[in-house]
Parts: sequence; C-alpha cells; structure tokens
Amino acid sequence: MLQVGDKAPNFKGINQNGETVALSDFKGKKIILYFYPKDNTSGCTAEACSLNDKSEYFLHKGYVIIGVSPDSVESHKKFEEKNNLSFNLISDPEKRIIQAYGAWGEKKNYGKTYMGLLRTTFIISEKGTIEKVFPRVDTKTHADQIIKSLM
Repeated sequence: MLQVGDKAPNFKGINQNGETVALSDFKGKKIILYFYPKDNTSGCTAEACSLNDKSEYFLHKGYVIIGVSPDSVESHKKFEEKNNLSFNLISDPEKRIIQAYGAWGEKKNYGKTYMGLLRTTFIISEKGTIEKVFPRVDTKTHADQIIKSLM
C-alpha cells in the first residue's frame, strides 16, 4: 500500500465514455482517486453517491474525483447514468491501476480468505504525491470523511 509522501503511480485507463484518462491529464490538479469493488452494489453506490453529492464542494476546492474498479466500460456507463455521477469511472479489468496503488489484496468474509479489491481512497496533490490515504472507508459518509481530513 502506498503511503503519504509517496509519488502517485502514473496510470492510464478507459472511462465510462470510452475516453482515455491518465494521471498526467490532471497535472497541477488535486485528485481524489478512489478504488471500489463493483458497480451497482449497495456499498459502492452509497460511496459514489456520497462523493457525487459533494462534487461541487470538491470542485470548488480544486479537486477532481476519479473512481476505479475492475468493472467494464459498459458497466461503468450504466452506473454513471443510473446515479447521475459527474466524474470519471475508470475500467481496470486487468487490475493494473488497482495493483499499482496496492488496492488488491487478501480479504476475509464469513471466515473465508480470498483475494479482492481493498476499498481505498488516495488524495493526490497537485505535485503528484500522496497526501492522504483512506484504507477504511465509510461508504455512506465517505465525502464527509474526506472533507473532515482536509480541514
């Protein structure tokens, strides 16, 4: 897992509109980069909507929101449309971005251990360094978690 002060790994992926999105596209901007397991699940929908509800606040503060999951471009498009999301959702089925950020690892559920996406958010500075890491995300109030940490 990346730590505060680390250089954010560069990435490139395809968003819900079929456009290429790269970290370098946001040079000089602050980024909220969040990793989530699956479109249209209750926790992931709550998290996306929490961030979307505060997207104007984040934009005003100079932040761009980018979501990343292993879901397909088509799945992301439906998720965006269903929830009126206002930010990029990057499809990462090969888990290149997910692994580069250390958001793939061992999970436990009902006594079973398996490999999966670790719901994590990174705040990246204008200079491309990690400013904050949220390894424990409260999906319903995630935007407020971030806002509180920025104060």
